[in-house]
Amino acid sequence: AMINPENGNTTPLFVAQGNQLFMNDVFLKRLFAVSITSSGNPPTFSLTPEGRLTARNADISGHISANSGTLNNVVIAENCTINGTLKAENIIGDLVKCAGVAFPVDGSYLANGTRTLTVYDDHSFDRQIIIPPIIYVGSKQESRTSNDIWTECFLHVDQNGRRIYSGRSVTEPGIFSGIIDMPAGHGHITLSFTVSSRRQNGSFGSSRISNLQAIVVKKNSAGISIR
Repeated sequence: AMINPENGNTTPLFVAQGNQLFMNDVFLKRLFAVSITSSGNPPTFSLTPEGRLTARNADISGHISANSGTLNNVVIAENCTINGTLKAENIIGDLVKCAGVAFPVDGSYLANGTRTLTVYDDHSFDRQIIIPPIIYVGSKQESRTSNDIWTECFLHVDQNGRRIYSGRSVTEPGIFSGIIDMPAGHGHITLSFTVSSRRQNGSFGSSRISNLQAIVVKKNSAGISIR
């Protein structure tokens, strides 16, 4: 038994039962143990001589260093840096971004108007802007006179204020598509798509243009060979 110096009362130090010792509170400056196992069935905490730690629940606020392992149903609440290779069977995220919009058509069934696409330089890796084919076409009608009547459709594309495409169509469809490199750190890229239509010799025809679509992807040629 122990003697409490405050009141002189004696208190049992521990109780022995069978091959076990029971103590209410223990303060050890240093512990050498072959293994540690908590109470409960199954135990909620155990540490084996091989260094295998098992815990039913753990809240860790410090640094974790591991060479291998498996995580299930994990949420990364803040930033994550992967210096090596990431392999994923399914990805939901912004490695590929897509957007699309229709061109304006006025009350006379003529395609007229401008759509502006801006891709912001807010990523640390190189990207590519892919514009799937935009198809535009005018029209032509027969005339009772010797003059033909037709409707022209024009498409102009500017990149950061510089003209990169200019096309005209009457009966044969015009097509524009493109792949534009976007190196990281070189600034935003703005693409302006302007469609206009013009009737000739009293034409009453229409003009048409397909929707504008844009796909922005990370530039990476791993696993791809083009010759």
